[in-house]
Amino acid sequence: MSSEPTIQPASDPTAPRQLRSAWVVAGNRTPFARAGGPYASTSVQEMFTAALDGLVARTGIAGERLGAVAGGAVLKQPKAFNLVRESVLGSALDPQTPGIDVQQACATGMETTSLIANKIRCGQIDAGVAGGVDSASDAPIVVGEGLRKVLLQLNRAKTPKDKLKALAKLRPGDLAPVAPGVAEPRTGLSMGEHQALTTAQWGITRQAQDEIAANSHHNLAAAWDSGFFDDLVTPFRGLTKDNNLRPDTSVEKLGGLSPVFGKNLETDPTMTAGNSTPLTDGASAILLATAEWAEEHNLPKLAEIVDAETAAVDFVDGNEGLLMAPAYAAPRLLARNGLKLQDIDLVEIHEAFASTVLTILAAWEDADFCKVNLGLDEPVGVLDRSRLNVRGSSLAAGHPFAATGTRVVATLSKELKARAVAENRPVTGLISVCAAGGQGAVALLRAYPES
Repeated sequence: MSSEPTIQPASDPTAPRQLRSAWVVAGNRTPFARAGGPYASTSVQEMFTAALDGLVARTGIAGERLGAVAGGAVLKQPKAFNLVRESVLGSALDPQTPGIDVQQACATGMETTSLIANKIRCGQIDAGVAGGVDSASDAPIVVGEGLRKVLLQLNRAKTPKDKLKALAKLRPGDLAPVAPGVAEPRTGLSMGEHQALTTAQWGITRQAQDEIAANSHHNLAAAWDSGFFDDLVTPFRGLTKDNNLRPDTSVEKLGGLSPVFGKNLETDPTMTAGNSTPLTDGASAILLATAEWAEEHNLPKLAEIVDAETAAVDFVDGNEGLLMAPAYAAPRLLARNGLKLQDIDLVEIHEAFASTVLTILAAWEDADFCKVNLGLDEPVGVLDRSRLNVRGSSLAAGHPFAATGTRVVATLSKELKARAVAENRPVTGLISVCAAGGQGAVALLRAYPES
């Protein structure tokens, strides 16, 4: 059965098109694993195909031609240049389903969600998949510039003489590989060191960070124990649950860890391995569709993708933190939709570091920041912490960069729907994800009690 929109003659071709609603109808992911663990020998293509096939099996759409599958990876080998299309071809979907590769660092999954949702809203497609995948275990190793040039010349060489001539240019130092890293090209600082600067600037305490981390583990553990993830996760490579999860952790245990970032600052370092996300492998995907398509396929409308916003900050020459872009994006999104922070029932802030969550919340509470940086007459407001990351987040689950966005969308959509039904009212959620390069993406979701 084709999922392409039925082409209807326009009664008035000059009239503006009416936007349709785009709904999250299902989600699926692999369990997330620490780098070097169960997925150490698994490629990003294998992981994304597994997440995609699990989603297809769960929703009963094997053989369907979807409008598009959009996904991506931050770390991938050159051979995975057409990652998403190859994953589609390896899945149970109709091979006529197009694949689109997207990359916006840690916001990749949010951007694929926005891309597919907008295609649906504009009437270009009726259903599609958004997702992301990453493997820190299978990160590409880059050769040095000298070796790269020799290899290119060697590939172009026509005769043995030309090949020997190219090889003769090699020097011992050219053979050393360039180790993979996550330092910002324009500053040379890692994401952790950048966040340490922001943490110190906002005076975020070690105690507050460890409380965020402990809550993340406890909330995620409770969600697993309650069966919340039973229809959101497909076992993979012998793993049935996120292996970074530490149900028995506590603020006291986390307090015994040594700092790993910010040790060269004048202030006491507060960021540890316990309140920072580990390098992680995993994949996630969500199925989005029109209401009509969902009904035809007997799938629930979990949550509507109401709106989305991206932002970027000047962390190089300006005075803003690398991961603070969501602090700017969310107020713009809320204002465009006539909402205040207090109108939001559930908030998901990606826990790149515990202090990232806390600095964003502190900025929204700060009158000077909101006036000078956001142009607001009053603070964005104080968030009720009982509404924050209620099913755990990245500190507990892990953070395969491109996979985090759609993991959060799937989790929040299911939670919003359950609450909307239980409380018999519309329930609204806000997602915030920071990203390398001083970027950030936010989205507004809403669930309704009716199916």
